[in-house]
Amino acid sequence: MKNIDMVGKTVLITGASRGIGEAAAYVFAEAGANVALVARSTDEIAEIAGKIGEKALAIPCDVSRYSDVAMAVSATAQTFGGLDVLINNAGIVDPIGHLQDTDPEAWARTIDINLKGVMHGLHAAMPGMIAQGHGTIINISSGAAHGPVEGWTAYCSSKAGVYMLTRAADKESRDKGLRIMGLSPGTVATQMQREIKASGINPVSQLDWSDHIPPEWPAKALLWMCTPEADPFLGDDVSLRDDDIRKQVGLT
Repeated sequence: MKNIDMVGKTVLITGASRGIGEAAAYVFAEAGANVALVARSTDEIAEIAGKIGEKALAIPCDVSRYSDVAMAVSATAQTFGGLDVLINNAGIVDPIGHLQDTDPEAWARTIDINLKGVMHGLHAAMPGMIAQGHGTIINISSGAAHGPVEGWTAYCSSKAGVYMLTRAADKESRDKGLRIMGLSPGTVATQMQREIKASGINPVSQLDWSDHIPPEWPAKALLWMCTPEADPFLGDDVSLRDDDIRKQVGLT
């Protein structure tokens, strides 16, 4: 992994209590950044912030509620004097099951978190970033944004929506100094994969645990995406399945 200096920069990460979000918090803190950890799991983010130290801020937040997200962005900017990077990582895979058997309210909840949560982050962070003339926003995407997966209608639909949000937000704001893109990490060894495995419904659930990459890999990719080297991917998804990307990030 190349030395990337984030000293003096501030990063807000949603879904920071575990998995990719937690790993990213440590990676960005190690690079010198101020880190705002945002999640519903209050105890977990407080513990992670405690380990990182004074450069970390834990903010309880439900991304499906716009007022929560706006408050988190505002608190981060006030505490650290601005916001340079937003990582829209919070997401759920439930409900897993065939469409006709799925509870419509559970399906809608996934859209509220995975899709509307990303829109809330963009909407809250973009004005300040546009005003300061720079900012990077990375939305966690998925192969499921680009192809259907059995039993994942809510997840696939939400991630396809996120991909289009990434493209549209980039189209509207690249000329204002914003860098907006997505990271499609592949399958990552996190709690979400345990839930997928337990469902047994599709080929992803049949994968061996050793097939999944560690969460530190996408975390390092997120850090790399904050550099000009990732500029060719503005408005698009960076796929961590791509060997060339892994080489550029320094993961091989």
